[in-house]
Amino acid sequence: MAPHSLLRAAASELRRRGRRAPLPLSALSSLLSSPPPQSPPSSHPDPSPHADRRHLIALRRCPPRPASAVLAPELLHGRVLHPSHFSHASWLSTSSSSSEPAGKASPAPPLTWVDKWVPEAARPYAMLARLDKPIGTWLLAWPCMWSITIAAMPGELPDLKMLALFGCGAVLLRGAGCTVNDLLDRDIDNKVERTKSRPFASGVLTPLQGVSFLGIQLLLGLGILLQLNNYSRILGASSLFLVFSYPLMKRFTFWPQAYLGLTFNWGALLGWAAIKESLDPAIILPLYTAGICWTLVYDTIYAHQDKEDDLKVGVKSTALRFGDLTKYWISGFGAACIGSLALSGYNADLGWCLV
Repeated sequence: MAPHSLLRAAASELRRRGRRAPLPLSALSSLLSSPPPQSPPSSHPDPSPHADRRHLIALRRCPPRPASAVLAPELLHGRVLHPSHFSHASWLSTSSSSSEPAGKASPAPPLTWVDKWVPEAARPYAMLARLDKPIGTWLLAWPCMWSITIAAMPGELPDLKMLALFGCGAVLLRGAGCTVNDLLDRDIDNKVERTKSRPFASGVLTPLQGVSFLGIQLLLGLGILLQLNNYSRILGASSLFLVFSYPLMKRFTFWPQAYLGLTFNWGALLGWAAIKESLDPAIILPLYTAGICWTLVYDTIYAHQDKEDDLKVGVKSTALRFGDLTKYWISGFGAACIGSLALSGYNADLGWCLV
């Protein structure tokens, strides 16, 4: 009896007994390695019933499986059996592939609070302002809070009203900066895998809608700025030049992360000025320098995920500038950050907290 006939007989026996078990590999190997038996002379008994019986006994000894397994007919011509040759399908299946698709799609990103709670019409604007990614807001707010805290009178808590104002200002200014960045980079973002889903690059928002939204953000930010003293108003308004010019830096220099440091840490100057109505260079400049070095550390790491796309579109970054020496560079900037923070605290006569 041919191997195909034996397999059909085994399948019929299993269906009759309600069992769903595969043929043992030893039995299948013997089937594949041995040629089909020749019809013997009529004087000798036909050995095929005994072969059927041996294979059925082997099937009875094989432990049952919860799902059926089928060997693809085209694989019977080979001599090596692999687990991938079996498909968990019905007995009528002739497929040699698994029930899983060949190209597994990447899992969808988890839903954020913006996806769950913000109305659908306002959702693109919330994404444009990066409200779903608050880490950027914290990175902008922390230098402000450092300087406000250092400027507090000894033995007193920092001004809570100022902390709240600067916290709201960080949300608005960071959102405005992202809007400007996406407006200027919309032709680049649609070529970079990580950014092609942004509102302008994907076509969800038009540039006119973005400019209108930017105007609203700046008006709300102006409302916060007007609550500060005159010195702080001038200092705060001057930061807009950095905000609007930062997105262009990656086109001209390998150090856009340093320019981002100048922009993101402007609050270290502004927070002190909001309390003291002046600047103390011995305290504020080391604090500002610490923030710039800190930004170079985290944004260089961040830039490494885009460096291949950056090379394709022709933009620059410290990740490309440092290359394989990145660990040494960011270690140096990290040490400079800690040293500058210590120098700023020393010049401000900060001591250990004693209870």
